[in-house]
Amino acid sequence: MIIAKDIIKRFGNLKALNSVSLTFSKGECVALLGPNGSGKTTLIKSILGMVVPDSGTIHINGASIAGKWMYREHIGYMPQIGRYPENMTIANVIDMMRDIRKGSHNQHHDEDLINSFGLNNMLQKKMRTLSGGTTQKVSASLAFLFNPDVLILDEPTAGLDPLSSEILKQKIIKEKQNGKLILITSHVLSELDDLITEVAYMQEGSLVFHKKLSLLKEETGEQKLAKAITKIMKVEQL
Repeated sequence: MIIAKDIIKRFGNLKALNSVSLTFSKGECVALLGPNGSGKTTLIKSILGMVVPDSGTIHINGASIAGKWMYREHIGYMPQIGRYPENMTIANVIDMMRDIRKGSHNQHHDEDLINSFGLNNMLQKKMRTLSGGTTQKVSASLAFLFNPDVLILDEPTAGLDPLSSEILKQKIIKEKQNGKLILITSHVLSELDDLITEVAYMQEGSLVFHKKLSLLKEETGEQKLAKAITKIMKVEQL
């Protein structure tokens, strides 16, 4: 569904992506992991068309994304920190996004999270009055709203209370079972154990490994993602 091949991106003297090649398939939930500065965000922004690679290609559903933007209709993106017009209400923001996406390939609107998070009871609240956690709920709801084929979730549970975090995790599992491709970045590895099927680990702009979670557990003898990652990175560094 997404094929990135030999992606290189420099920012001045910094090589943010060093010939990165990855293939992500539908029905998979992939953890995109690595320390700060590893290239995760640059890769995500390259897939979204927000960053143009210096070289390499990215194909989504068999078509190159170079110079195109309509493909984004198939992607739901939840940024780590959502920024919205402060004077707008939650309802205004949702309506604005519906208006922007009016010509979207899929007119079925998925309001599960709007209702599960209780946003339907606070639609007239202005964005400037919302807590960080409630703003995260708005971002999550918008990512899923247009029933996209691909979901890219950047630190999705950051700032969410335990109940809301669990609601979001159950939604992710449901959409994975519906055949969606889901990419997740997170520093809280314990929250990924029940969600993901694959792990892609990056460091200093390069892809260190991309494995099925089951294979990673088998190779390391660890059942918890955090311990498996720690063990395999110790081996890589030897």
